[in-house]
Amino acid sequence: MSKPFTSNRLQLIFAALACLALLASPLSFAQKATSEFRIGFQKAAPLLVLQKAQGSLEKKLAPLGFSVKWVEFPAGPQLLEGLNVGAVDFGYVGEAPPIFAQAAGAQFYYIGNDPAAPRAEALVVRHDSPIKSVSELKGKRIALNKGSNVHYLLVRLLERNGLKLSDVQPVYLAPADARAAFESKSVDAWVIWDPFTAAAEKQAQARVLADGTGGVANNFQFYLGARSFVEKNPQVIRAVFEDAVEKGQWIKAHLHHAAEQLAPLQGLPVEVVELSLHRYEFKVQPLTDAVISEQQKIADTFYNLKLIPKAINVKEASWKAGQ
Repeated sequence: MSKPFTSNRLQLIFAALACLALLASPLSFAQKATSEFRIGFQKAAPLLVLQKAQGSLEKKLAPLGFSVKWVEFPAGPQLLEGLNVGAVDFGYVGEAPPIFAQAAGAQFYYIGNDPAAPRAEALVVRHDSPIKSVSELKGKRIALNKGSNVHYLLVRLLERNGLKLSDVQPVYLAPADARAAFESKSVDAWVIWDPFTAAAEKQAQARVLADGTGGVANNFQFYLGARSFVEKNPQVIRAVFEDAVEKGQWIKAHLHHAAEQLAPLQGLPVEVVELSLHRYEFKVQPLTDAVISEQQKIADTFYNLKLIPKAINVKEASWKAGQ
């Protein structure tokens, strides 16, 4: 298995980025002395939370003339909205939010992705629920964050079990509100991602009814950048990715220690965080045709379900396509 960021593809990408950097005007370099790099993050994203806490990015970007501003969002759709209106330059989200954003006309690039993590999202029911299979969800109320990666997971799980989205009652709630509804029995099931899944299992005795394994959903995590920022500041993107590689390798080699550091930052017990960390790979890599193709399948599914207003071509938003 090749190591992240050592592939010929990545070298070509960085070569192209370097060429773009050389085309920048002297004035733009002078302006970067006081430039701010704004990163959108979710508290549920362990790698970025760790980067923020340890200040590693600040150290890497200071020689490039950039400070770092961290902007927190409750979930991916809100983060993409922030990127679309120019509130952030960079973000890390699941599969579905970029599709909704691209359909809405957002100008961004897919820059890279983490490997598939199908166990890191799941459909859960309460431990005492009579529901034993996905096929028994017909007519049931299911909580989920609209436009997030689990939106696609729910569609695929229902499809696998002979149901459609119209056969259930989606209740669109952010994670915190969804958990409250789940525990109060206002909904019958909850489809959610880690570490919220792990928290539901450990703290609310939730039972996993199904997850993304078995070819249901890949659950890729994507690194995105505002087009204008990526094109003007490729050296910043490279530094961010180098730091992500280093932090990802450290997390996988020190899962318990990483969980101890992350637990107070995420407001969760160490055992909950450690369980969630086991389900991710943390190996950022450049986009491939295969990953773009999988993302296109989700976009086509959402369009056919009329969840997005128009058909989109994912490749048009990938940095690979922008070379």
